Amino acid sequence: MTQMIHAALAASITEFKRNPMAAMAQAAGASLVVLNHNEPAFYCVPPELYAQILDALEDLELNAIADERAGLKPVKVTLDDL
Repeated sequence: MTQMIHAALAASITEFKRNPMAAMAQAAGASLVVLNHNEPAFYCVPPELYAQILDALEDLELNAIADERAGLKPVKVTLDDL
């Protein structure tokens, strides 16, 4: 079965278990896919990249909320109403 690999660097599970920090150092700040029998088992990402991913997801969620609210009708108020 063919699968898309979403990382520039790959390591076997054996290589990763032998020295995980060395495998991550080779990734140089990018993601690393760990393969088990030539199939992706999991991805490792450094903390900085993980934070960027979380920020991007939060931005998508906020944009979805803003898009939803953009369809609402504006309410007219006066300064006295405030």
